[in-house]
Amino acid sequence: MARAPEVIVFDVNETLSDMSPMGGRFAEAGAPADLARLWFATLLRDGFALAAAGDAAPFGEIGAEVLTGLLDSSGVPDPEGTARRLATSVAELPLHPDVTDGIRALRAAGNRLVTLTNGSAQVAQKLFDAAGIRDEFEALLSVEDAPAWKPHPSSYRYAAQRCGTREEDMLLVAVHPWDIHGAARAGLRTAWVNRIGGAYPSYLARPELTVASLTHLATELAAG
Repeated sequence: MARAPEVIVFDVNETLSDMSPMGGRFAEAGAPADLARLWFATLLRDGFALAAAGDAAPFGEIGAEVLTGLLDSSGVPDPEGTARRLATSVAELPLHPDVTDGIRALRAAGNRLVTLTNGSAQVAQKLFDAAGIRDEFEALLSVEDAPAWKPHPSSYRYAAQRCGTREEDMLLVAVHPWDIHGAARAGLRTAWVNRIGGAYPSYLARPELTVASLTHLATELAAG
């Protein structure tokens, strides 16, 4: 990397939090385990549609309503109450194994760290408090305080304004290629976390860095 970023901006859901346990929680509630992935994808789709139309709604609100419909279609008793419990449990997920050491290494190297999530800052707060890394972050930012969800450019501009820096001096770190693309188009530098060894979509803006973990990212940035 040619120069160190002034601020490192982290996506939260799936990038830092490990959502794989959600399948088991769905199964315990009497729903198909793979419905968890459909739920998250549908939630993102509807959030993106609102952003594209110039509108916005809270992540939790969309998530609970989408999940209620999916659970009802699957014949799960009390779909509304079950949806509320499952959606809320996102705040109780573990972090990926590389996150705690990677975040501490990045902060110890003098980097400014913030989040920018399509979810709520309160969820990030709970995740980081449980892992003992909340104090490593300068700020927990959420698009709930921005004009639109990521990957709309206004969300990244909001983060830059809150951090008092320029978009080109920020590095967005995410597992989602759509987030990488949006950040790149908004002028941010980008790092794609590819924990599963997947292929990056050819039709999206490519990341400046591709790393297998946050500890790998810390090593890459330290090497310059």
